[in-house]
Amino acid sequence: MRLRYLLPLTLFPLAIITPFACATSNQGEPPAGAAGEPGGTGGNGGTGSSTGGSGGEGGQGGSIFEPDGGITDAATEEPPISADAACAAASEQATIEKLPVDIIWVVDNSASMQPAIDEVKKGLNNFAALIAAKNLDYKVIMLSLRGKTAADIGGSLRYPVCIPAPLAGDNNCSNGPRFFQSSVDIRSTQPLEQFLGTLGQTAGYTPGEPRGGDPWKQELRPEATKTIVVVTDDNARLTANDFENFAGGKNPFNSLTLPPGILNPSWNKLFDGYLFGGLYGWGSDVNPDVPCEYADGTTPPSSGPTYTTLVKKTGGVRAKLCNGSAAWAPFFDAVAQAVDNTAKLSCEITIPTPPSGQIDPAQVNVALVSGPDQTLIPRVDGPAACGVDGGWYYDDPVKPKKVILCKASCDAAQGTIGPDKAGGIQVLFGCKTVIK
Repeated sequence: MRLRYLLPLTLFPLAIITPFACATSNQGEPPAGAAGEPGGTGGNGGTGSSTGGSGGEGGQGGSIFEPDGGITDAATEEPPISADAACAAASEQATIEKLPVDIIWVVDNSASMQPAIDEVKKGLNNFAALIAAKNLDYKVIMLSLRGKTAADIGGSLRYPVCIPAPLAGDNNCSNGPRFFQSSVDIRSTQPLEQFLGTLGQTAGYTPGEPRGGDPWKQELRPEATKTIVVVTDDNARLTANDFENFAGGKNPFNSLTLPPGILNPSWNKLFDGYLFGGLYGWGSDVNPDVPCEYADGTTPPSSGPTYTTLVKKTGGVRAKLCNGSAAWAPFFDAVAQAVDNTAKLSCEITIPTPPSGQIDPAQVNVALVSGPDQTLIPRVDGPAACGVDGGWYYDDPVKPKKVILCKASCDAAQGTIGPDKAGGIQVLFGCKTVIK
């Protein structure tokens, strides 16, 4: 599923023409024409519209040109693009993809969690619908014991999770195109250990073992942003730091084996930039050790300080378990919004085809637009040449089809392009490419 935004990409169609310029022999002299005529050949900055202005003078913002009539090349301090010739430009619709999102739910199967488990079963389809409504390519992964009825396991009553269709493949707890469940009996203090162990399928966490479950790493998409949501009334015994940075090896609390933490380089940045959320027993905004209180005056086993650490560290969302059913709809909404906010734009931009039918790779420029500010992004030779200052390069230098932003420039674009944001990207044709 693709999310489409209208970005101001410049082309050569004859319908909506806006004068830009390439440097010519007239040394930046404004061409003849009545000052202030709309669409005149002077091409002022104005307010960022496609209307020309008086004699090539810079306006109050919106122009990609310097006040002296050009965009300054940082390397030469000369304006390689000036407002005095016939570089035509127009706005055109472009397709910008948001990268996929993977949401991993970890639900405690303890008997005390029955009310919360019932809410998960009732609400997860609505949650998925919220994500779908944001035009996101999503996958929901559930780590929790699979089943429809409570079961006695090893002398302990356990409450399973069975997600119904349409998110699940059917009403018998099956997987679906956008849903996968690893049947893991999540213990009250071990969600983080079981997350890691089943992710890595290390000793003690494989299918058929008491703390193990089906492999699920294959369901994660490398390009997708990751959101982890824990539902429990207790605290994790594994620390937040170990969850992220454990070196791998013997579990500190038993004889089982854990893989490295999720931010360890061995995972190839699979969880970089992840978001952590939870519905658990916290009760205070200022003291993580204070638990919430149920309506009958009792409290959950723990306030979940480890989860509070992860929520605050990653900027995630949380809700109080003690608030019961009233907590769930706002929590699902908040998680859905947080997932949307963390979804990243793909910074590979398809180059529109000029009316001539061919793109001249030597005459393409890219500018990042943010409100009245427009910044020219220089071309670099390839990803290895990006550096900390960013830039852009072609997918194919000889026959390019896409403009690919370097990481630094892509990060800058992330903050300006999207819903309720005024930013955009301009691709300018017909002027000599500014090269870093």
